[in-house]
Amino acid sequence: MSTASEYAGQAALSICEALLLAMNDRGVLPEHEIVGVLRDAAASHENVVGTEPETESHRAVADLINAIIAGGNSVRRS
Repeated sequence: MSTASEYAGQAALSICEALLLAMNDRGVLPEHEIVGVLRDAAASHENVVGTEPETESHRAVADLINAIIAGGNSVRRS
């Protein structure tokens, strides 16, 4: 069963992806900068220091961001 927090996370991800696509489509940010933003976000989660449950959670977030980069979901690649 999903929680309100999970729904909020899914909504936030969808909104962010739509914004990244719109910024790329309008020429506000080129593809390489959008990918750079995503890589920075992933790195911030990869470098978290804390307890095992905290680092495991952050690692999962970094893995998701890296999968988005690999899949090209936030950039319309030519």
